[in-house]
Amino acid sequence: MGYSLYMVDVFAERAFAGNPLAVVMDADGLDGEVMQQIAAEMNFSETTFVMSEPEGDAGYRVRIFTPAREIAFAGHPILGTAWVLRRHLGIESCGQVLLNLPASQVVARFEAPAGESEIVWFEAPSMSLGKTVPTDQLAAAVGLSTGDIETQTPIQVVSAGTAAMIVPLRSLDALRRSQLDLGAFEPLAAQGFPPLVYLYSRETHHPRNDLCARFFFEAHGVREDPATGNGAAFLGAYLLAHRVYEAPALSLRIEQGHEVRRPSLVMLRAQMSDTGPRVSIGGHVVATVRGELLTDNL
Repeated sequence: MGYSLYMVDVFAERAFAGNPLAVVMDADGLDGEVMQQIAAEMNFSETTFVMSEPEGDAGYRVRIFTPAREIAFAGHPILGTAWVLRRHLGIESCGQVLLNLPASQVVARFEAPAGESEIVWFEAPSMSLGKTVPTDQLAAAVGLSTGDIETQTPIQVVSAGTAAMIVPLRSLDALRRSQLDLGAFEPLAAQGFPPLVYLYSRETHHPRNDLCARFFFEAHGVREDPATGNGAAFLGAYLLAHRVYEAPALSLRIEQGHEVRRPSLVMLRAQMSDTGPRVSIGGHVVATVRGELLTDNL
């Protein structure tokens, strides 16, 4: 017997756009080492492994691996895994799916706006804003000048299980020119800053969208995400904390992926509550592959 394998594009408006994800179902018989090998073979930014039975709280246990390591939380794997799980179980009328990640339980909800295709949403776990970075130190690490970086708000780490640096830029041109240089980033890494960098501009490719973003991370070298759910969640908390917009509640469209030829759309809702920022991330999911991992070769 093999393991069911699905490939989906998350935050995609069509097939072969957005951020690709591999999902392995009924993965109870796989240990962490084999999961890591499969994730390296898939070579997507993340691959998820879903256990076959719900746990006592009705959530399905999910493990998330990059090609290099296991991680506790990531946005597009949550949405894509929930979408696959609901169809794999044949419960497509169900309005939500519970996923038990190492960081926390996440509720994925399904919304079907009138006249539009279905959107999957999740509410991000509690996030915290951390250390800030001097503009000149970060500029060198992403191939930009200090003049390219917007200084009205800081360059800052935001975390929730994983962490990333939020970098505001002055223009779409600066965003296009940005590129993480791991060698130039080493002084920041020595200070404990994560080599995960989410850059955004208020200039966009398409007038209907509100922000444009790029996300670079280290996994056997520098990689770029076509669409980044957890980065958008971090950005939501950051925008609220620094009052970048006057409105108390945000509903934003974030475009990403143009530079890697996988245009993506991430939807962000954010507002302050008595317990801190409440941030939800949504997007469309498009299926591309369904197959089987052969156990004889694992």
